[in-house]
Amino acid sequence: MIRARITGTGSALPEKVLSNFDLEKMVDTTDEWIVARTGISQRRIASEGEYTSTFATLAAQRALEAAGVSADEIDLIILGTLTPDFPFPATACLVQQNLGAKNAFCFDLSAACSGFVFALATAEKYLLSGTHKKALVIGAEVLSRIIDWKDRNTCLLFGDGAGAVVLEAVEGGDNGLLSTHMYSDGNFWEILYQTGSGNRNPATQANLDAGLVYLTMQGNEVFKYAVRAMAEVSLEALEKNGITGEDLTLFIAHQANQRIIDAVGKRLNLTGERVFVNLDRYGNTSAASIPIALDEAVRGGRVKEGDLVLLSAFGGGLTWGSALLRW
Repeated sequence: MIRARITGTGSALPEKVLSNFDLEKMVDTTDEWIVARTGISQRRIASEGEYTSTFATLAAQRALEAAGVSADEIDLIILGTLTPDFPFPATACLVQQNLGAKNAFCFDLSAACSGFVFALATAEKYLLSGTHKKALVIGAEVLSRIIDWKDRNTCLLFGDGAGAVVLEAVEGGDNGLLSTHMYSDGNFWEILYQTGSGNRNPATQANLDAGLVYLTMQGNEVFKYAVRAMAEVSLEALEKNGITGEDLTLFIAHQANQRIIDAVGKRLNLTGERVFVNLDRYGNTSAASIPIALDEAVRGGRVKEGDLVLLSAFGGGLTWGSALLRW
């Protein structure tokens, strides 16, 4: 039996730190209010000359090194992002160029904050089909470029960075992805979106002046849908594999808001060290949040061979999904 197994992880973050105290000088807020409402203390912000492809490439290089795989062994690159370098070509193709991954075919996947989990599930299908052997799956964002830094509802939340994994087709054994579960509901797209720069609202001066290039969010509505959807899709993964939350070594949720993570963890009967959190240091990095967290967990010794790890995400679209894996 073939399984898709993660054999290496990597992440990359900007050096520039934007703290809550910095934000106090920009908008009407306080460190205490931000921490209480979101759990975020600081976030990383890309500098001039740094792009989504910059961090995606660095994260991919580190994942390849961890896996002991060369770039020319990779035959598939999928990059989950809502902030590509360009509308086209795909940022995955730019990463391919940077890596010298000459044997890969590449594309971006747009599922907002669920992008990495969707990309992981997609890559798994290619590997299980037997057509491909080794994939790079990346989540990368430079959200700071689509944030209105005068809008307190959004500018407090988001940061930049990237995470990546090498996913390989492995014959035999129980280690690898056990199941993935993906959902979307376009009926509620208007609670979280960025409508500028597409062909409906092209990059005219009028649309730029109207702020359509900026991310817009109805926070209370997003919170409500996120908790329910992430809990349900996480429970589905557990039930599919005949286990409970007690069997998990680690739960890695999309790092959007501490209250969301706590609420979902409670519904899974998970607390404390079994719920991974780095939101306080990086903020919401959208599609990058889960692979950054996974890389930190692996490199920090929080995951060892045979452990059960559950990933769960929610994003604009609406999109949500989970992936259960045995390390």
